[in-house]
Amino acid sequence: MHHPTTTRTRGFTLIEASAVLAITTILASLAVPNMQGMIDARRLDNGATQLANDIQLARSAAVLRNQSVRLTFLPHGARGSCYVVHTGSANACDCSGDGPAVCAGAAREIKTVVLADEDHVRLSANVASVLFDPMHGTSTPTGTVRVIGAGGREVRHVINLMGRVRSCSPATGSVPGYRAC
Repeated sequence: MHHPTTTRTRGFTLIEASAVLAITTILASLAVPNMQGMIDARRLDNGATQLANDIQLARSAAVLRNQSVRLTFLPHGARGSCYVVHTGSANACDCSGDGPAVCAGAAREIKTVVLADEDHVRLSANVASVLFDPMHGTSTPTGTVRVIGAGGREVRHVINLMGRVRSCSPATGSVPGYRAC
């Protein structure tokens, strides 16, 4: 007696594949806003860290060169903001063009950083320029520079008379890794 054998096929039906695709799409759409928030937070932290390092660069450069060095904050045209570490007077350098800052007269650009609008990070300072003294590394005037990210989160760098920087975030827990101001 011969018994017919049943063959079992392996694979997915169209309905099963469609269900998996629908679930995957829903989960991906929920994850995208969270990813954007993480990217924006990282951009803010990178901008704030770079500025803190460059404030120290300006102070160190003044002492090492035995020459006054400035940190000047400027608009970058309609495309964002920038800052320049340079020698010379406060208005001697301009970073509105492409590339490094252009300095007039005896002023020399040491470093230029542009924060473009597409980076979703911008600067706001209560002073136009900070001068670092070559003898002691002190700064004149004191100032607060705000690095502002998407959603209004910000990191503040407060430059004191001794040329030191204190970093904080105005809202508790607003920016991880920074204490509240």
